[in-house]
Amino acid sequence: MPSAFNFSLSPFDALTPEQQARLRASIDVVYYPEGTVVLEAGAPTTCLWVNIKGYVTQMQGDETLATHGPEDVWDGRALVAGRSSHRFVASEELIAYQLPREAVMALIAENTTFGALLFSDLGQKLLAAAGRSSAHEMRSLSLSRVDEAFLRPAHMVDADLDLLSTVRLMREKDASAVLVEDRQQQPPALGIFTQTALQHAVLDGRPLAQMPVREWSRFELIQVRPSDQMGDVLALLTQHRIHRVVVAEGAQVLGLLETLDVFSFLANHSHLIALQIDAATDLESLVLAAQHIPRMITSLYRSGTRVGLLARLVQDLQARLFDRTWQLIAPAELVQNSCLFVMGSEGRGEQLLKTDQDNALVWRAGYAPPADLAEICERFSAALAQFGYPPCPGGIMVSQAPWRKSVTDFAHEVRQWLLMPDASALMNLAIFLDAHAVSGDATLLAQLQQGARNNATHSDALLARFAVAIDAFGTSQGWWNRFMHRGDAPSGLHLKKEGIFPLVHGVRSLAFQAGLCETNTVARLDALAAKGVISASQASDWAQCLQFLMGIKLHAGLMELERDQAVSGLVDMSRLTTLDRDLLKDALAVVRQFKAFLRLHFRLDVL
Repeated sequence: MPSAFNFSLSPFDALTPEQQARLRASIDVVYYPEGTVVLEAGAPTTCLWVNIKGYVTQMQGDETLATHGPEDVWDGRALVAGRSSHRFVASEELIAYQLPREAVMALIAENTTFGALLFSDLGQKLLAAAGRSSAHEMRSLSLSRVDEAFLRPAHMVDADLDLLSTVRLMREKDASAVLVEDRQQQPPALGIFTQTALQHAVLDGRPLAQMPVREWSRFELIQVRPSDQMGDVLALLTQHRIHRVVVAEGAQVLGLLETLDVFSFLANHSHLIALQIDAATDLESLVLAAQHIPRMITSLYRSGTRVGLLARLVQDLQARLFDRTWQLIAPAELVQNSCLFVMGSEGRGEQLLKTDQDNALVWRAGYAPPADLAEICERFSAALAQFGYPPCPGGIMVSQAPWRKSVTDFAHEVRQWLLMPDASALMNLAIFLDAHAVSGDATLLAQLQQGARNNATHSDALLARFAVAIDAFGTSQGWWNRFMHRGDAPSGLHLKKEGIFPLVHGVRSLAFQAGLCETNTVARLDALAAKGVISASQASDWAQCLQFLMGIKLHAGLMELERDQAVSGLVDMSRLTTLDRDLLKDALAVVRQFKAFLRLHFRLDVL
């Protein structure tokens, strides 16, 4: 066979050199004119196909299931079954490799990763791909730069200051160390005073108020630059047996980096951002904390952190950020008598990169909010915009009067959504069902959501109208052409429209019908399986499909940010690996099957 066969393609890159050589010797090249039926449904399958040039359309009856283009591998499952389940037609002139069934089956028996990537279902393919990711894609966090980490503020004191005053400052600033400037030396020297030095000073026996901090400070500082790598910082800390380094750019001191911070960053530095948020006393400090969240997402994603875990970390940090912001802006009495909540992907805990604000405020019955409530809410929305969360184009924010009400008025609004379910009402209801409390009395939100569930579970017509939004972005197969970037179609695939939204809203519809209180999609799937609404295998398949699509969307967004572009939500198909392209086709096929399940379950054909 031709030596040009590309063994870097998935799944052939999982083969050993000896296995590749055996397979190469058995491959043939075939040609089919446009319109030729390459393989008929039910026909014996004697080979595996890898396209060199041209496209093959996979059909079930008159429905197009998939389009396979150059370097795509197809009909792997039929190869194992021995017969094709679908009809394959050359949609244009086709040149392809044929890999004999006997040779491929022998390789499947020898190489489990090759077999899993070739013909398993999506879940098994994802497991096999995950097992290889550390060798092919993982970038160690030790290569991250110092300026990606959380730096502790560097508080400066004069070397003549007494120890008692120095310790009071450390307690006030919640600092474990302060920098000490000694102007008596020429040029002025910079040192550090730490809690360890304080212990030695106390044991000295002299009154702290009578000893200058200079006497107990260390002036041989270890400094690093913002551009240095975290792995090098860890080596310095170990080499010099110290607990912190000074981060400086020339003569400008930027902060302190402690051993705990380094280890936490290398493991999972989300809690450092949480500490920074909790300690913030002004909005400027929260701006700095908010800037660290995208960096954390990038670092953890590249280190192999699962998308589901990453999304939960982001949800927790955003909830802390919004809570602290609200506490700094709103009077304490308002915070105690109300509930600030987020909706949509933020509420579900499935937002990774920053998107539009979706939030609202509800206060308890009988409570009179302050007269300047509108101004307070405007300041909150403006603060979120400063953090990088743009205003919602649809005005779904606390700064808009319709989204701040008493619990009585809000309950009436929710009932109106249920009684008059036009498109706008159903959209509001959908994002409200995903709501998650971030500040104040969470029982106020829980009461409203339970009321919505109680009033809707017995209305089949309402539930069907609610669920039909799975087709909000159309049901055409046009994305297959975009997927293969054929014709004049753009190469960008909008994964939210084509895959993520139908999954999320379909599961939301099932959960609404079942009266579930869970808001996260995976949690809803688990609860639906526990109630017997769906099978455990369905829950697992749909959850893995969603998280794979979220991962692909996140990767595309991070690449856009690295190129200093705005996050578009589009996936550039030309930048996908062959493995990701194969998995994406499988995932979108799962979405199509899921939508068919929903149409039958909710009887959407009668609407």
